[in-house]
Amino acid sequence: MANVSIRTTSFAVDAELIYSLRKTVFIDEQGVPADIEIDEFDPVCQHVLAWRDDVAVGTGRIAPDGRIGRMAVIAEYRGQGIGRAILAALMQLGRDTSVDRLYLSAQCQAISFYEQAGFVASGPVYDDAGIDHRHMALPSATDGSDGGLG
Repeated sequence: MANVSIRTTSFAVDAELIYSLRKTVFIDEQGVPADIEIDEFDPVCQHVLAWRDDVAVGTGRIAPDGRIGRMAVIAEYRGQGIGRAILAALMQLGRDTSVDRLYLSAQCQAISFYEQAGFVASGPVYDDAGIDHRHMALPSATDGSDGGLG
């Protein structure tokens, strides 16, 4: 099996490819309404694309305030560490840009995935696009708060 490569990009450069991956996962597979998939944050976020061989198989983004989101891996490539590689790249982008905290809105079925990377769930379950979610943040290594990078 070939290695995964992660490339940092912008929505301006790779919007079509990013949207194609997100459409496959969120709209086609999970039933998210198409009119909310692209939002006002896409142009200001840093995005990553995951590649296996010459095929784009996943994506994710991080906002300037440290919010990680829109992580998607094509179904047949799940369980191969691609999501972990995307999350690690997004977390590193956050560190590189010195954001105060990393946080996200996790689909409930993915909470354990994010917990393995150190994120901690808090607050109640809430509906986002018809899917149950919870807030998660990466605790600070220095002050015990729920989202600083220390």
